[in-house]
Amino acid sequence: MNVILGISAYYHDSAAVLIVNGEIVAAVQEERLNRIKNTSVFPVKAIQFCLSQHEIDLESVDAVVFYDKPFLKFERLLENFYANVPKGLSAFLKFLPEWSQKKIFLKKEIRRELAELYPNSKRKIELLFSSHHLSHAASAFYPSPYNEAAILTIDAVGEWATASIGHGAGAKIELLKEMHFPDSVGLLYSSFTYFLGFKVNSGEYKLMGLSPYGIGDSEETKKFVEKIKSSLVEIFEDGSIRLNQAYFKYRHALRMINQSRWEKLFGITKRKEGGTLNQQHANLALAIQQVTEEIILKMAKTAKELTGSSNLCLAGGVALNCVANGKLKESGLFANVWVQPAAGDAGGALGAALAVFYAHNPSVNLKSNNNQDLMHGALLGPEISNKQIEEYCNENGVKPSVFANSNDLCQYVAEQLFANKIVGWINGRSEFGPRALGARSILASPLALDMQSKLNLAVKFREDFRPFAPIMLKEEAAKYYDVEHPAHYMQFVHKIKSEFRLDLPVNYAHLPFEERLKIPRSKFQAITHVDFSSRIQIVDNECLVMFNLLNRFRSVSGSGILVNTSFNRNGEPIVCNLKEAFDCYENTDISILVINNYIFEKKEINA
Repeated sequence: MNVILGISAYYHDSAAVLIVNGEIVAAVQEERLNRIKNTSVFPVKAIQFCLSQHEIDLESVDAVVFYDKPFLKFERLLENFYANVPKGLSAFLKFLPEWSQKKIFLKKEIRRELAELYPNSKRKIELLFSSHHLSHAASAFYPSPYNEAAILTIDAVGEWATASIGHGAGAKIELLKEMHFPDSVGLLYSSFTYFLGFKVNSGEYKLMGLSPYGIGDSEETKKFVEKIKSSLVEIFEDGSIRLNQAYFKYRHALRMINQSRWEKLFGITKRKEGGTLNQQHANLALAIQQVTEEIILKMAKTAKELTGSSNLCLAGGVALNCVANGKLKESGLFANVWVQPAAGDAGGALGAALAVFYAHNPSVNLKSNNNQDLMHGALLGPEISNKQIEEYCNENGVKPSVFANSNDLCQYVAEQLFANKIVGWINGRSEFGPRALGARSILASPLALDMQSKLNLAVKFREDFRPFAPIMLKEEAAKYYDVEHPAHYMQFVHKIKSEFRLDLPVNYAHLPFEERLKIPRSKFQAITHVDFSSRIQIVDNECLVMFNLLNRFRSVSGSGILVNTSFNRNGEPIVCNLKEAFDCYENTDISILVINNYIFEKKEINA
């Protein structure tokens, strides 16, 4: 069984992945192609891309693997509703038709979708199902650089499991310990996401970005932490938790929390989406971030005790909490930590396919000894060809500059970045997962004092408090952040070394948000968050054009560090094709658009 198609769908982050002889040859989230952020639909376009990328049809696929076991999930939902009778009747009546029509009979539904997609396919493809947490664990361990590792998966909920500890060795993964619904770190964190006015399943990173604005030594923050731990969650030494269900409604209603009880507990009214943020909100965000970090560290300690491994692999939606990942790495609990860049449900499609491959090929070992993972930099999606660019230019009367080689291109772009131009950057295949950037990015100089606000307000059109991440050469990571571990994806937050921090006003922590944003914190103002932290990404592959660009920027600026944010506007998926790239470019303050070796500047575009 060597050609395997993995899929995730019907909940959120639909995706498709193609594995050939154990190698990941294609992977893309459906949202990149159908333009519906966090889409849950069957990944029709993603499947088409994956198969066409390898120039095969469905008949050539040995198996299709779904990342979840729907009957077990249905069992959990039924037992949950039964346990909460008469509560939740309206939610049950809403949920039942969808499940009875599609999700209970998922095998039939998937076959129907595939038949519509490939009507000429006559062979009945083997259809398999992986458990949710095995899919996550496999996505973390098999592509990692390690032949042996502890595996920690933390998310909202799969079938029953909400967190699991496993051990990977060679081709074998063994799940050693699980925590079950309704106790869930992911649901706890998402409840605060909801209470603070962000969208569940997509706004958790905003909550994480808000937390550094909290005042750690304030009495209010300390009181919030105490209330969370005394009223909402009981934390055990092994990292397992017990949630006080009197404060939550996700078991029997279409809401996360008992809002009136939360407002009484914290003395804060639930923030409306888009509403004004204040210091209380930031302090509460910091409080739940601190509690989450405590839980994750305890879980990791248990994983260490159970496995004795010096390596740790992470997956699941909570593994996207880069602040916690940074604390975990800095704890020294594990010598090596690797986080799947598509840690959420999209990555489950990858793990499901890999789990089946290694079950049928237990003697295969594709890992090298150079500490490189098998994700190919997560550059696994569609690319834009020069032919497509030429056709687009001819059809739209656009006249680009064309560079004959990478050195000249990168030198020119580096000089424009140093002049504080904002650059839309597309090069090669697109990234898989939200923590792999560098091929579909918006780039800028981190040295400009006003660059963070300029990017947030005139390019991304999002909240001004949101931080930006740097992409850098490994020498810069060691020099400025004391970081020498591989951080090829945006998965670890670390603080800039004290000698590179600027002095702050004595009352800095107590100043309003907008004032703190404007106060210089380091010479890399645009990527130094208010607590001196940065979500770092290191480029050490000399074959990548980004490596060349960073070197060129260092030659003109003195530092090989750039602002690196996703090429999209707020609420939109990352751009995929030429039309989307030009739409974002033309309707924002992006100055220059770079696609492969073509450069477009607004003054060159005909009216």
